[in-house]
Amino acid sequence: MTVVIAGCGDLGIEAGLRFAALGHPVLGLRRSVEKLPPEIAGQSVDLSAHVPTLPADTSVVVIAVSPDERTRDGYLATYVESVRNIAAAIERDCAAAPRVIYVSSTAVYGVNDGSWVDESTPATPASPTATVLREAEVLLLESVANSTILRLAGIYGPGRTRQIDRIREGNETLALTPYFTNLIHRDDAAAAIVHLATMATSPASIYLGVDDEPADQREVIGFLARSIDRPVPPPKADDGANDGRGRGKRCRNDRLKGAGFSFVYPSYREGYAAVLRGVGTLHR
Repeated sequence: MTVVIAGCGDLGIEAGLRFAALGHPVLGLRRSVEKLPPEIAGQSVDLSAHVPTLPADTSVVVIAVSPDERTRDGYLATYVESVRNIAAAIERDCAAAPRVIYVSSTAVYGVNDGSWVDESTPATPASPTATVLREAEVLLLESVANSTILRLAGIYGPGRTRQIDRIREGNETLALTPYFTNLIHRDDAAAAIVHLATMATSPASIYLGVDDEPADQREVIGFLARSIDRPVPPPKADDGANDGRGRGKRCRNDRLKGAGFSFVYPSYREGYAAVLRGVGTLHR
């Protein structure tokens, strides 16, 4: 039974390779199919503008698109129109309703006071782009049966080293007040996709894809600086409370773990240690 990865970038490729290792034929949908590894067949398509062609035996569809432009219009084209086109393809092409895993973001929660968030927390986006993400979620759940939303936190991993690079280059600073950040290693995010897609029982409609430990961003920066033998960055000149960020949010992963998922990297410490050792494969 074929697995389709719609939006087969770095995360989609990692998930696709894991499906292939389980013996599934995998089809990756993206504009530049020459970037796909040999384990993943390719179909060149702009999902924001065209309805793809899906194999009749498609059993799983993973939607993991990412925008070219981080604007409201860019998000509308990438997320809402892609969902609309994929839903049309599922309706037209698939012999039976596939299980659909849609990769969204914890940004749909407009919480910014440091409080805890889980799947029961109302999704009340606080930005125009997050509002579009929520619109795409609703469209999918209303138009495609067997759909599950996986709201991922900040993804890091092979090739995603911006934070490390800023510290190494001396361009990072510390806020004076706590700001909670939620993270997930790329490999754990891909593994969670495969887990939900292959569960013996039907998954719930929404999961949070975050590791075990929401962390004060200052602690993460300090850990990374010490790990690469750089000085801990200095505090900002102005209090971080004045930059409009608030205190962030702390996301729980109880539902995902309750579904039987286990993290290889339960916190940023294990995950970033693996990144710094060069563990994992960058598929570019």
